[in-house]
Amino acid sequence: MLGFEGIPYQPSIIPLEEEGEEAEVSPTSKLALYLISLWVIPLVSFLLLRWEMVYLVLPYLTLLSVSYLFFKPTGNVEVWRVVSHNRFLEGQEAEIEVHVKTDFRVDYFRVRDLVPDLEVVGKPEKVFSLGPGEEGVLRYRVKVKRGIYRFEGVRVSYRDPFGFFSSDRIVDHFTEIVGVPILYEVQTPYSTKGTKITIGPLPSPLIGGGLEFHAIREYQPGDPLKVINWKATARTGRIMANEFESERKVDVVFVIDASRMNEPVFDYLIRAAASLMLNALNDGTSFGLLMAERIPLWVRVDYGKRHFFKCIDFLSTARPDENNFIAYQVEHLVKTSLPPRAQIIYFSPLVTEESRKALKILAEFGYKVVVISPNPNSLYEPKTEDEELAMKLVQLKRKAILNSLVGYGLIIDWDVRKPLKAAIAEVLGV
Repeated sequence: MLGFEGIPYQPSIIPLEEEGEEAEVSPTSKLALYLISLWVIPLVSFLLLRWEMVYLVLPYLTLLSVSYLFFKPTGNVEVWRVVSHNRFLEGQEAEIEVHVKTDFRVDYFRVRDLVPDLEVVGKPEKVFSLGPGEEGVLRYRVKVKRGIYRFEGVRVSYRDPFGFFSSDRIVDHFTEIVGVPILYEVQTPYSTKGTKITIGPLPSPLIGGGLEFHAIREYQPGDPLKVINWKATARTGRIMANEFESERKVDVVFVIDASRMNEPVFDYLIRAAASLMLNALNDGTSFGLLMAERIPLWVRVDYGKRHFFKCIDFLSTARPDENNFIAYQVEHLVKTSLPPRAQIIYFSPLVTEESRKALKILAEFGYKVVVISPNPNSLYEPKTEDEELAMKLVQLKRKAILNSLVGYGLIIDWDVRKPLKAAIAEVLGV
């Protein structure tokens, strides 16, 4: 199972009596305007000798005095956002909480969270009436998509009942969530035996004696007596010993064809890679990642949860790119960084000549390759007889291409309408 870490919060504190980054008119400036307007009437009354006009000022003075004495907000507001995890599977709904707390009374306090490009369930805004020390909570949900999404601020606004004091500003408060690919239940489509000195589900620095017979050799001083092959000794006249092969793990490298031509099935490529990566993590297998974009991303072979989440974050943000150099990138990686005798898992629909050339290069350098190839044609449902005939021709062409590549690796032609596990089982015959 995936472990998701919680996000600690740090409240943003803002003094309301100061002008904010996007404030409309500060309370001090608005109060000065009201005082100037109140002095206009007495001056006009003095010039016109109409003292009864002074009485017109009294209601405004009363409202201003009451508003200033009882409703002027002075103090600080704390704003913070709470999210239960920092990683969510794509398609999940994440609950977002925005907390506000004041140390004074305010009758109208409007809070609106600045939501990134995500589908919102509910309303990301709410109006509060808060007393001193009282806390208000705004709750809503967002439907997470694959990628990294940043909540960068909260818009807060307030006003007093008479409209003398008001402000509108954005409070900077940063929260980041990651939408990780959907993980399928899959089986391992490759053999884990190799040259790595690791035994069992977790890496170990110890070399085991092994149980699988490998060869017969001459007995050497220090060998235990139980390894002596008495039949071979009697036949050759020399003391011969059995040699066993240790159970060892192989390095796995995931190669993802991120060409823009693969855009229709790109999400399926990423989900398959993430699923098999989790499978490798659970098996204790070390793995690396090549994201063949225009600027290739290479993550060195390693193991463990920290390495897994590092690779998952790269998969979460991957996008199809203008890349026509995957064959060159793979060849360069083989010559410089790829571990010898590594198991390659190649994710590509194999629709371009360049992607097929990359597969041939891996095979020619002696690597065992398993190709997870989502079939782009399985996304389309023909609606007419002509479309059905055209689809059959396209499928025949794809089948011919895949048949020409069977000598370079194990190709799993994946109809994306079916589970990946079923596609793997069909090819492996299990």
